Amino acid sequence: MRVLVTGGAGFIGSHVVEALTARGHEAVVFDVRDDPGADVRDPESVARALAGVDAVCHQAAMVGLGNGVDDAAQYVSRNDLGTAVLVAGMARAGVRRLVLAGSMVVYGEGRYDCPRHGVVRPGPRAAADLDAGRFEPACPFCGAELEPGVVGEDAPADPRNVYATTKLTQEHLVAAWARSTGGVGISLRYHNVYGPRMPRDTPYAGVAALFRSALARGEAPRVFEDGRQRRDFVHVRDVAAANLSALEAEAAPGTLTAYNTGSGVPHTVGELAGALAAACGGPEPVVTGEYRLGDVRHITADSSRLRAELGWEPAVSFEDGMREFAGAQ
Repeated sequence: MRVLVTGGAGFIGSHVVEALTARGHEAVVFDVRDDPGADVRDPESVARALAGVDAVCHQAAMVGLGNGVDDAAQYVSRNDLGTAVLVAGMARAGVRRLVLAGSMVVYGEGRYDCPRHGVVRPGPRAAADLDAGRFEPACPFCGAELEPGVVGEDAPADPRNVYATTKLTQEHLVAAWARSTGGVGISLRYHNVYGPRMPRDTPYAGVAALFRSALARGEAPRVFEDGRQRRDFVHVRDVAAANLSALEAEAAPGTLTAYNTGSGVPHTVGELAGALAAACGGPEPVVTGEYRLGDVRHITADSSRLRAELGWEPAVSFEDGMREFAGAQ
């Protein structure tokens, strides 16, 4: 299979290219890092890249929480306009399989259970609560303390920042393409991906990269809130393997299917910082109480659908992955 990998020179994309090549597929890299003219927003460049392609693995995106709404236009341009140009080009070229780098951010907060009201969806956290150190969302009906759980793909979408909004729009665009062309669309809703080649020293990097950058400078990782935020940290090679499974899977035409892509083992942000500090031999993390207003408290995945339907299993444990990541380039 000849597969166009947008963002194929980037963090996740480069691992996808390696996984495809190892399986005997031909990977075609489309990335501005390799070629300044390879802009997914340019119809002519996209048309040339799609020539002779059997499928597309769409990894190119502007990621991370960013700077509030100041960079909203950049997110919409790179993520949504780029995806629109890509699917339009695929429709014209007759390419009928697309795997999208989706994200768990489309859910907003994760799943919560109230002892009185069952499963509830708390609203966005208020700055006054966060300033006072009240980080845990409460039941929207009775104010009771909630128990966080894992979120499944059928949970309603509730994007709570600009990046999350653009990731949900990408899915809608792919779904529209699939319906109109009979194509097969799969969105892998990545959880917190980490591993070798992760970007450093940028506000758009993930928390694992920010912690490792601090440790490389000899500084203590600064952990926001109280460090008890729950996340699912999944290794980049496992994510690349999920992309390979999605590209090779049998799927119904004319649909978009979403799959949570996480390790299935939740860890707190504080645990992540502590594991990296220990692996790097660096300073102990410092819990600061700071926060980002567009962030969510807990979001962890139920990835059983991906395992059951595509036969995917994560292979890298949190402990092994953190030791490798501490010394990775």
